[in-house]
Amino acid sequence: MSARDLPVDVLAGPGCQLRPGAYVAPGTTLGQQVWVGPNASFVDPEPGQAAAVAEDGVQIGAGAVIFPALTLGRACVVRPGAVVQRSVPPGAIVEGHPAAIVGYVNMTPALQGERRRAEDDRTSRVVATGVRGVTVHNLPLVSDLRGDLTVGEFPRDVPFDPRRYFIVFGVPGREVRGEHAHWRCHQFLVCVKGHMSVVADDGAQRVEVALDAPNRGLYLPPLTWATQYKHSSDAVLLVFASDHYDSADYIRDYDRFLAAVHGGDQP
Repeated sequence: MSARDLPVDVLAGPGCQLRPGAYVAPGTTLGQQVWVGPNASFVDPEPGQAAAVAEDGVQIGAGAVIFPALTLGRACVVRPGAVVQRSVPPGAIVEGHPAAIVGYVNMTPALQGERRRAEDDRTSRVVATGVRGVTVHNLPLVSDLRGDLTVGEFPRDVPFDPRRYFIVFGVPGREVRGEHAHWRCHQFLVCVKGHMSVVADDGAQRVEVALDAPNRGLYLPPLTWATQYKHSSDAVLLVFASDHYDSADYIRDYDRFLAAVHGGDQP
């Protein structure tokens, strides 16, 4: 079934495909090249409730269920059988009931194949990633019978002088934080307890960095879209920022972020 076979009250862009048994509720909006798998369904909205929106390039697996009043972001993937009850960010991969983010499309793990050294490492090592300006910092680690110590110096190990820090903790394991970029602010992230992952995106490349040791830091320059997820129950994330808090410095819409990195938008 193609877009021309949909009910007249469904807005569908060119290239949409619905496989046998798929159901799209009245009022639903489908962008270009949306693929809806066999027996997948969009739940009918209640009176006065908005229908769902699936942006360009969304892929919905067989038997998935999409609730109303949410947005499936551009090029996201809903795996077969997922029950989606909240909006999905652009490029995210979701699965399960209820659906949770398990990865991102077109993403490669950073530092793949690198081994952490067992002995004390008293030097700082900086490793480039595939995303513009984003670097992983393996900070000095000193161990003895009294315990372990790791240290970072500004701006020798951390490439800016911070004006602010904040700490993120108590995040449920299925939740996602971040999902924004900054116009001017630089950030440096260290998971001082537990573990979590960060997805860094420059609008062309996307990498995932596991922050799983207190001597591993991640530098995020301005105009980097960053998302934190896969939090362990005890994860504590320490973030140093180059600037004081300014709500105007945040880019919270991914399309605007893409426009900014390609020079089509300004703060």
